[in-house]
Amino acid sequence: MKKQKVSPAFVGASWVALAAGMIGYITGLARAEMLLNEKGYYFTILLFGLFAVVSLQKAVRDRMENIKVTDIYYGICWFATIASIVLLVIGLWNATILPSEKGFYAFAFLLALFGAIAVQKNTRDNMLDD
Repeated sequence: MKKQKVSPAFVGASWVALAAGMIGYITGLARAEMLLNEKGYYFTILLFGLFAVVSLQKAVRDRMENIKVTDIYYGICWFATIASIVLLVIGLWNATILPSEKGFYAFAFLLALFGAIAVQKNTRDNMLDD
């Protein structure tokens, strides 16, 4: 079975999802009326989550292609991904912001994570095609 090349439309949509999620989340943080340490907490969760999902996507893909990935690294990737989401949920649950703002941060975060996974997948696919 011949592998299909990643379409430019999907590559573009993935980058748009990543950019929209990150820019929306960061813009929301910049404009938020919260203490700087709270903004730092949410920003760090975004960075942690993005790194975790990219690392997880790579580990999952490596295993699918029979490239050795240790169980400990694979487990840490899953733990970090879940931890970033749980930390965001805990932070938002306890935040003194409007429910609509909480929803905004949650969806911007998830959009950024999805975008990061898709961009990593596309990057990996395009490397294999070259």
